[in-house]
Amino acid sequence: MLKYKGEWYGKTVIQTDTYFASTQICSTPGCGYKNTDTKNLSVRNWTCPECGAVHDRDENAARNILDEGLRLLSMKNTA
Repeated sequence: MLKYKGEWYGKTVIQTDTYFASTQICSTPGCGYKNTDTKNLSVRNWTCPECGAVHDRDENAARNILDEGLRLLSMKNTA
């Protein structure tokens, strides 16, 4: 559905890997620490032990998915 809608409006839809750890990676620029303790969905907030940033699980995932999509798009455009 998203792909169809994207094509309809002239947009590009990039799909990230199903197993991309979007909620577990610190989205603070320059950090990127992977927190393996946040797999339980009941954990809604976590603090990065590397940089001290406090993350809301959903907001952090959204930032990481955007960054990953832009990375994949740039790879696609250079290939």
